[in-house]
Amino acid sequence: MAFETVIYEKVENIAVIKLNRPKVLNAINVQLTRDFHQALAEAALDAGVKGLIIKGEGRAFCAGDDLSENPQGMQVEDILRHVEVLQDTTRIMLNMEKCIVAAVHGYALGAGCEWAMSADIRIAAEGTKFGFPETNVGAGVTNAGTKLLPLLVGIGRAKWMVFSNERIDAHTAEQWGLVNRVVPPEELDTVAMELVKKVAANSSLSIKLAKRQLNYGTYQDYEQQMEMEAHDVVLTLTGMEAAVRARAALDKTKQK
Repeated sequence: MAFETVIYEKVENIAVIKLNRPKVLNAINVQLTRDFHQALAEAALDAGVKGLIIKGEGRAFCAGDDLSENPQGMQVEDILRHVEVLQDTTRIMLNMEKCIVAAVHGYALGAGCEWAMSADIRIAAEGTKFGFPETNVGAGVTNAGTKLLPLLVGIGRAKWMVFSNERIDAHTAEQWGLVNRVVPPEELDTVAMELVKKVAANSSLSIKLAKRQLNYGTYQDYEQQMEMEAHDVVLTLTGMEAAVRARAALDKTKQK
């Protein structure tokens, strides 16, 4: 299946999904959200796929929402529809019976960091920056990020990351539990592939059941969390402040 903004490949029994908007650091727009959702669904339904790697083309994993396609002016129903598709990517990853490894480099910001957190295991290249710019641009955290982030790094660190907008580097992310391992950039793809192949060589049924059990005990009630997030995203994005802040952030980015 061909996608406009995602590259989908199979390497033996491993699916590799690459976010493919490199000119904008794989920033998320409506098309990327839909393509990523469909690619994940295809991998989930393919009995020949035993594991997945998610990565980004170019200089970054994913720099978060594309502010040049800001949803201000959209109807509430359209915002909710977009958020639902966005959150469905998290649902697919959390519920998928296969191991998902996120190979992260460059930047993993906002929803990009949330997509990485939805994977089972995260490998980061040295130099990667993680952060949540939502409160700076007048938006809200989604993709169950308000549940996943505190579970990984603790509630205090989660609040600091979201409230301050400050980015942390890969080694700090490893110390805090946001990523499992940090490797040199040139080793990222190799280490991710070796890891997912090692998992895929084990019993598919055992992996399926273990993931279901671990996720149930850890992530139960994430649906209620995503419902609250969707409500709050609409609340932020339909106000005037979000439009002003998003425009200022975009102008600042263009000046760099």
